[in-house]
Amino acid sequence: MAKKDIRDDRERLITQKESEEETVLNISLRPDKLEHYVGQKHTIDNLKIAMQAAKKRKESLEHVLLSGPPGLGKTTLAHIVAHEMGSKITATSGPAIERAGDLIGILTNLGEGDMLFIDEIHRLSKVVEEFIYPAMENFQIDFLIDKGPYAKTIKFNLKRFTLIGATTRAGLLSAPLRSRFGMFYHLDFYTEEDLVEILGRSAKLLGVSLDKEASHEIARRSRGTPRVANRLLRRVRDYSEVKGYSKIDKKIAVDALSSHRIDAAGLDDIDRKVLKVLIDFYDGGPAGIESLAATLNEESDTIVDVVEPFLLKIGFIKRTPRGREVTKRAYEHLGIECKKESQRELF
Repeated sequence: MAKKDIRDDRERLITQKESEEETVLNISLRPDKLEHYVGQKHTIDNLKIAMQAAKKRKESLEHVLLSGPPGLGKTTLAHIVAHEMGSKITATSGPAIERAGDLIGILTNLGEGDMLFIDEIHRLSKVVEEFIYPAMENFQIDFLIDKGPYAKTIKFNLKRFTLIGATTRAGLLSAPLRSRFGMFYHLDFYTEEDLVEILGRSAKLLGVSLDKEASHEIARRSRGTPRVANRLLRRVRDYSEVKGYSKIDKKIAVDALSSHRIDAAGLDDIDRKVLKVLIDFYDGGPAGIESLAATLNEESDTIVDVVEPFLLKIGFIKRTPRGREVTKRAYEHLGIECKKESQRELF
């Protein structure tokens, strides 16, 4: 297999990037009602109360900010909220809105109670971000006509709308933008039990016969992420169909996932590579993220956004003021002897 194919395959399975076909499949597996949404109980309970209160007062929902690692259901939740409120939703992303003029067109087309979903909202340009402040606060936009001495500002009133922002990097949001959201929810990684429930529903939608042990095996290797769980389920389904199995059991699931080099902890090649580089080149760390990215020949954003959150969650690395450091738990998983006294004491 060519180097590019290997990279593309890894990105599809782990880094959350989707092909067009996978995007369509994921949409079909997404729940469309809150009652079908699994996990994130605290967020769901609070959203239900907010939506019921808004309906009772016959008002628009306050602006909502959803944060968390990729694949946890921020986009799905935004569409469910719109469906539950009986509102039309317009979806876009931060990088897609390059100029203030692009935003004017979107905002002026929103009706009363409509919702605007902006994915990766932390990537809005500074000009667009400042332009959106009065739209969020006063439901007005100011735009400039002419230039120089003939320039004048015209105010345009908007219908009351709800902005739902999603971000994987909440720390990159400016304080003025963050403060204009009435509700702020952080989505956390899913438990194995929640993922098993999600896999059960997805298996029914895909027409796959999946036993309980196989569900737990796939869930255990899904990095606490529904998007990865559904993706791995499709790969296991492909494997079982080609091998001629009518029902997926634990052995088939293990064999299929092992063929994709995804181990029992859900780590793939890039995860193991990060850990081994830290151990082999930096004596277990600490190492700065830029140094680590340069050694791996990877983008630092890929490590920070995709690899690091899960390794931190399962306690395989820790952040220190001097950089990233491998823990004793990671040494044990990789079957490598931990020689540094400081790392023996970690976890």
